[in-house]
Amino acid sequence: MAINKTMQRLQTLSENSAQRTEIVVSSPKSKCSHREIPLPSFIIERVRNFANDPNAYLLTGKANKFIEPRTMENKFKACLKKCNLDNYTFHQLRHRFATYCVELGFEIKSLSEILGHSSVNITLNRYVHSSLELKRANMEKLQNSLTY
Repeated sequence: MAINKTMQRLQTLSENSAQRTEIVVSSPKSKCSHREIPLPSFIIERVRNFANDPNAYLLTGKANKFIEPRTMENKFKACLKKCNLDNYTFHQLRHRFATYCVELGFEIKSLSEILGHSSVNITLNRYVHSSLELKRANMEKLQNSLTY
């Protein structure tokens, strides 16, 4: 999957000085944000139902139609509520994804590039959150590797 655009809803000033918002589709903010993400096969199978056009937006399958960010966020919040889950943001899910990948043993440089970070320090210091369970598991690895 290629990441080559970003979509934001930004505030603008209209002619009568009233604040409004508009959708802006632009290039990602940095060179590292342009990236290719190799998706696992189970996701590729599901994505095939959406994207016949390589220029299409993933969730609509059309190059000229996107899902408005607020609509997507509202659908996500409704889904969380229906499933009796805590209220999360997409960015919190991004942090959880990074932490989970480290817990699974992902190589950090690859994870950093998948996330579009310019440095592994950003990935490790801002996105990956250690847990007591992970610390214990790592200490057990140390104990199990020692020979007496």
